[in-house]
Amino acid sequence: MKYLSFTLTILASLLTAPLLERAHTHELNFKPVPEFIQLPDTITLDACTGVGVNSQGEVFLLHRGKQPVICLDAEGKYLRSWGDDVIATAHGLRIDSDDNVWVTDIENHQVFKFDSDGTILMAWGKAGQAGDAIDEFNKPTDVAFGPQGEVYVSDGYGNNRVVKFTPNGGYLSHWGEAGTGPGQFNTPHSITVDSRGRVILGDRENDRIQVFDSGGKLLEIWEGFAPFGLAYDSQGHLFVADGRANKVLCLNDRGRVIGSWGSEGAQPGQFQLPHMLTTDSQGSIIVAEILGKRFQKLARRQ
Repeated sequence: MKYLSFTLTILASLLTAPLLERAHTHELNFKPVPEFIQLPDTITLDACTGVGVNSQGEVFLLHRGKQPVICLDAEGKYLRSWGDDVIATAHGLRIDSDDNVWVTDIENHQVFKFDSDGTILMAWGKAGQAGDAIDEFNKPTDVAFGPQGEVYVSDGYGNNRVVKFTPNGGYLSHWGEAGTGPGQFNTPHSITVDSRGRVILGDRENDRIQVFDSGGKLLEIWEGFAPFGLAYDSQGHLFVADGRANKVLCLNDRGRVIGSWGSEGAQPGQFQLPHMLTTDSQGSIIVAEILGKRFQKLARRQ
């Protein structure tokens, strides 16, 4: 009986430890920045799907309307836009260390690399053709960059895998398959790489994040949220756009939620299906909303 009691006590402590840590969740110390984005009358935002900030502070917006890639200066003033002739259905946007702009297109089944002025540098995948060969995608969702410039593609709605490439598009490896078990995916929707080179994968429909080493070995599973979008800030905090809860979450390095912001609604600081997000050098967060058809900037309170 003593052994049974001891065992139950240990099990209870293991099960409640994450809950106790979650109980200390606080509201993130941010404030909305109203009317941050200044667009010309010729551009009307549709479903907003991706966002990134380059080393110069320029903000790149991705949406499903005309001129799908929009560049703003650091103050939100319109600079330029492009993409009508290339992008069919925009999904994810990332900026690499050389300030190139990467876009995933779920209708064309392609990944595009542009320079910061919109010149196309590379197109991976076969236009309009879904597949699972090493040079094909099936609705790719996002890209991430390793410390040596390697590129990871979350692929995606159709293939439920991660594909790893050299910076120039040479195939290196892939892992994952459809399912609910460890290392399996149900819509790998967002991907990023942390400061240790670990691959952080938002396994959206399984309501979890899976953490891998650079070769695809599963290291950890973090559960309890719907990770639509993932982004690290310069301090190593992981921010998650939870599209089902209509919140932005902050996770510690063990995958526990330590802060959150937002609720469902159309007011500043509320969200209508937050899809992807990014951070800037000042620690602000910019969130792309699918149903809200807007981008919101949340600035850190001083």
